[in-house]
Amino acid sequence: MSEPGEDREALIEAAAGAYRGRDPHGRVQGHPAFYDLDEAGREEAFALARTLRRMEAALDPEGLSSTARAVLGRIRAASAG
Repeated sequence: MSEPGEDREALIEAAAGAYRGRDPHGRVQGHPAFYDLDEAGREEAFALARTLRRMEAALDPEGLSSTARAVLGRIRAASAG
């Protein structure tokens, strides 16, 4: 059995990740873990997400995070159609 703090950390890690599901209409959904966190946990997840996106951008040849790449991909797809 996991400790409550371990569960909280796992929720924060999941909420801070870049992956977001989409609904049947293609709209981005919030990560389910976000809704299981209290306000302090959501703030921690946000701070971690900012750090992770900065790290991704620092490693990317064009300086883009995974979020920026996903947004640009959707814009380009919409422009091509």
